[in-house]
Amino acid sequence: MSQEKANLVSTSDEVSRLYDRFAAQCAASMFGDSMSLHLGYRDDPDSEVSFSEAADRLTDLMTEKLKIGSGSHVLDVGCGVGGPGVRIARLTGARVTGISVSQEQIAVANSLAESAGLAERVVFQQANAMEMLFPAQSFDAAIALESLPHMPDRGQVLTQIGRALRPGGRLVLTDLFERAPIPAAKQPAVDRLLNNFMSTLVRAEDYPPLLRHAGLWFEEILDISEQTLPTSYVWLQSELETIMFGDEVTGRFDGIDVIIPEVGYLMVVAKRPKR
Repeated sequence: MSQEKANLVSTSDEVSRLYDRFAAQCAASMFGDSMSLHLGYRDDPDSEVSFSEAADRLTDLMTEKLKIGSGSHVLDVGCGVGGPGVRIARLTGARVTGISVSQEQIAVANSLAESAGLAERVVFQQANAMEMLFPAQSFDAAIALESLPHMPDRGQVLTQIGRALRPGGRLVLTDLFERAPIPAAKQPAVDRLLNNFMSTLVRAEDYPPLLRHAGLWFEEILDISEQTLPTSYVWLQSELETIMFGDEVTGRFDGIDVIIPEVGYLMVVAKRPKR
């Protein structure tokens, strides 16, 4: 079975256009101060913390697993509008270089870094994660927060990241995965979700070999579906549809809640071996 399942395999240009439009329409009031275009993590799924607080919590969990400090240089693969990268730099003192195929996202992200007084340590640039041009062993750590589902070839991106990491460097990522076999009745809802976000699913068991082939050692895989997806899907339905697709297009996320528990959310930790 292929590592990815979807009717649509996106190209970099298609993803760029989607997130150019998204970045151009988003505002700080939508995401709070975090400016984080990703799902939120709630230790208690019934918690009433805001979406931006939950998004920051997920960033913080991933940052803890990076094990970085003020002398570290972090690669943010698929940086969005810069919220996680800025937060990582602020919390740890590390330098951050973020990349995205979306020119609009890069503009917003660099503006955010400047307004936070972190422009000297946090830089965002337009680049394709499938073909990164950084010199080998440039980074002490890498984070890929919900960017892998958009990639036509996860293995190629992981190989690029492995090459860019120094020996001992750590990678923390999140991804959508097929948590259980998808019943035929639910397949249209799953396809709609994936196609709207130009995403694909992976299987959890695919990650150890993917990482190994990329020259990385698998350390940990966590199913954090219950802490992230239910409340985030509610937010997607209530807030994100109009912002991404406009008032004239509705119903894109209808029925998104029914795909739980078959579609899940993973956190994966790996590192480049020291030898």
